[in-house]
Amino acid sequence: MMTYPAKTGPDGEMKKPYGINWKWGKDFLYAAVVVPYREKSFDVDYDAYRKLIRYFLQPKFVDAGGGLIVNPEAGEVFYLEGEEKKEIIKVAMKEVDGKVPVFTGASHVTTDGTVKECLAARELGVDGIFFIPPMGSGDITYAWNSDLYPEVWIDVMKAITDATDLPMIVHPTATVNPRYGVGLPVGATMKILEEIPHIIGWKMTYNYTGWKTVAEAIRSLDHHVGILGAPSDLWHWALLNEYFDGAVNGAFCYAMETKIDHVLAWRRNDLARARKIWNGGLMAIQDYVFGDYARLHIRYKVGAWLRGLVPHPFMRPPQPKPLISECREMARLLRNLGLDVIPDGEIERIVKLLSR
Repeated sequence: MMTYPAKTGPDGEMKKPYGINWKWGKDFLYAAVVVPYREKSFDVDYDAYRKLIRYFLQPKFVDAGGGLIVNPEAGEVFYLEGEEKKEIIKVAMKEVDGKVPVFTGASHVTTDGTVKECLAARELGVDGIFFIPPMGSGDITYAWNSDLYPEVWIDVMKAITDATDLPMIVHPTATVNPRYGVGLPVGATMKILEEIPHIIGWKMTYNYTGWKTVAEAIRSLDHHVGILGAPSDLWHWALLNEYFDGAVNGAFCYAMETKIDHVLAWRRNDLARARKIWNGGLMAIQDYVFGDYARLHIRYKVGAWLRGLVPHPFMRPPQPKPLISECREMARLLRNLGLDVIPDGEIERIVKLLSR
């Protein structure tokens, strides 16, 4: 993990710009936390959420530099009501109690609505904002030309940071591009980073070429912006080549223990250990989960359910149900990784529901 370069004034005092909580002062391994629903319903299960947050507060995660992102895309932020999002933040902040940084996603069809969500989150004590791309009209989604019109994002980001003065991590998903995958192209990325100094981390949602291209550009900045790993099937390569400062990743919800061991092996420069972990099942499950982006978040949820961390694997409609094959394959891959999963009887009970 990199530390931010010291920022001092003429008399040597530490500057604290942009509301950044300098208690943290480094990049983190942020878990994008899924949201649990009550048995046989789509009502948020706040007791289960509390237990899920506690799972991430065990020493293995905290000591490795773990952090939390609540209300991310993996946490179905697009399908939650405003009060649900606030209650999720309340639960997380109470449980965390300053042990790790907590960022939150905010999503609304208007800029004003998004800013209001961010202000509410600030009042609840979050450490920063996880920027989720604007949603709505095709003009600003699938048809958006980011290099020509970067202000579509910049204007929203400025509205958020002007109102909250909180640091920001960016979730830069954009229209699929052969060079970048689902990540924002490098030209627009650099324009945004030059305009928004509150940004402290950039989530690498990219394919191999895009990750390398954007990471090298970010390294050329005159200030630190964390390169935060996302698709876990590329982590072994990214860690080898030092294109990895931290992470924002929903796969922590099903394989946190093994993923932490893998990162720690690289930090110790223990290539033999890192390779053993990667080839011992971690690569296989990550290749499966990230092999179909249309099923990515569903598989996060299935994995969390199989680990016993959420009551069931269903996401709020219109998100589709998991497939029977996905449940069984995820269970097999988790067991091959040496991780405990729920009993076969419970798996088959849910599988029967899927076949109806």
